Amino acid sequence: MDRGTRALPGRLSSVRPTVDLTLVVPFYNPGAGLHDYLGRVLDVLESTGITYEVLAVSDGSTDGSESTIADLLDDRCRLLTLPRNTGKGQAVRTGFLVGAGTYLGFIDADGDLPADLLANFIERARSDRPEILLGSKRHPGSVVHYPPTRRLYSWGFQLLVLGLFHLHVRDTQTGVKLIRRDVLATVLPLMREEGFAFDLELFVLARRYGFGRLVELPVVINQRFKSTVSVRTAAQMLADTTRIFLRCHLTRAYDRPDPAWAVTGEGP
Repeated sequence: MDRGTRALPGRLSSVRPTVDLTLVVPFYNPGAGLHDYLGRVLDVLESTGITYEVLAVSDGSTDGSESTIADLLDDRCRLLTLPRNTGKGQAVRTGFLVGAGTYLGFIDADGDLPADLLANFIERARSDRPEILLGSKRHPGSVVHYPPTRRLYSWGFQLLVLGLFHLHVRDTQTGVKLIRRDVLATVLPLMREEGFAFDLELFVLARRYGFGRLVELPVVINQRFKSTVSVRTAAQMLADTTRIFLRCHLTRAYDRPDPAWAVTGEGP
């Protein structure tokens, strides 16, 4: 295990998918707004006509938010609870490992991203069948209001990712993505990050194992984008990114003799 990370690798269930989409909604102390946001997510998915399941994953929340969504839980929406706060990546991984979707994805529960944008993601998944669909603040069609310091951080991080990994993804970190099941079956067993670097690690491994059909979609962030990037946050992201680079080029932790074993469900 790499120093500074605790997440363990895991494999997707080898059973055939039973729904079109598994959507994970990770949350940590989101407050009273979680109920309305999750309800809107369910309404949007229902309107698309696909088969789906929503997995709301509490990352060790302590604010009582888990109890506020009790009336939304049924056969289409389940609650998974982690005993302590470990990071968004680990919450997403927890949902992915039990998901039954042909596509598996996630959307952040903080309300910055309107649930309505999921309809566009699903339409593109139906029409193009890409391997990964990702929301991007840097897409020309995006409408984003965020502080200059955050914009500078995003630009700098993109240059770092391009330089270290030659990864031509304009925005790895926006909190909405859909991933085809075969992609996750291949890369998830190798993933170690449990925080916000989970997204970057996903893209690095997807490219490493030959998955290049990405669709970048616009997002709208106009509700309350008021978070700032602290020196501590930037330092943590730099450390996480460095670890991913070292796994790629020094420790070779992302190598395996036969990458097909994860897709077939057979051991190495």
